[in-house]
Amino acid sequence: MLGFRDPVADAIGLLRPRTVIGPSLRAAGKWALRFDTFLHVRIGGLVRGTCWLILEGHEPVLLHEGDTFMMGNPPPYVLAGTLNASPRPAKQVLAGAVDGFVRIGPESEEDLYLCVGHIAFDDRNAALLTDLLPPLVIVRVDDPHGGRLAQLIDLLATEVGLTAAGGPLVQNHLAQILLVHMLRAHAARTDRPTGWLGALNEDGIGSALRALHADVAHSWSLKELAQISNMSRSAFAHAFKNHVGVPPLEYLIHWRMSLARDALTRDTLSISELARATGYRSESAFSTAFRRVVGSSPAQFRNQVRQPAHSAANEN
Repeated sequence: MLGFRDPVADAIGLLRPRTVIGPSLRAAGKWALRFDTFLHVRIGGLVRGTCWLILEGHEPVLLHEGDTFMMGNPPPYVLAGTLNASPRPAKQVLAGAVDGFVRIGPESEEDLYLCVGHIAFDDRNAALLTDLLPPLVIVRVDDPHGGRLAQLIDLLATEVGLTAAGGPLVQNHLAQILLVHMLRAHAARTDRPTGWLGALNEDGIGSALRALHADVAHSWSLKELAQISNMSRSAFAHAFKNHVGVPPLEYLIHWRMSLARDALTRDTLSISELARATGYRSESAFSTAFRRVVGSSPAQFRNQVRQPAHSAANEN
């Protein structure tokens, strides 16, 4: 059985996040760093000072102490102390980090402390999150969620500066907690459908989503889910699609297939076992649904993901 509890925890767990924190930046004077485009999520915040964040195709944004930001699959961007500074390639500058820090300008004059991290996901399911995010989310320190996020950034920055036992583990967990709080802040103030993020702030829809995730093999009906949400079927179907972006039973199918891709990648269940675990009475019904969503049969998908691992083993 595939056992799950909470839509947010389940989705992030399925993404298999890998976190790289830092190096953090301490700077003074006139400076600017250009970052190339990258996949998945970059997250960070200002522990001290101010700086400009200039995302390609967007107006420059001035970040203040305590502000946090999150970028999903962003285009190239610049972080700068002033708008008229000539950017240097960030990769070259960050390569000179010492003890988790990069310093620009005289240490005695430093007026900026920026803590950043990169969270990468399993490529096969990364779209579960990245498709829901805009290129840039900024949470100001005076936002209802801002104070908590500023505290997390401060804790993360403190851990970067320590050499205590378990430091990387603490940094990894803090970064993932920061990610969840940033997602909550984003979901609370957007009018666009937010997929499984809709479970973060909607009690009725959240109850239905939690029920789906708690028993993914159940033959759910629209009537059952509406009853769990204490809504009529028509009201529930409308509210679910409005918040999540797709009808309830379509969401269920896509979630089942996300679980199936993960299980096939890890080769933890046979195809017949996986069919039963995801609510299908026969292997052929499961295979038909999988092919419709993924574009290949379960067996073809499993063979494709096995090939790179087999090639790597032969090279070694």
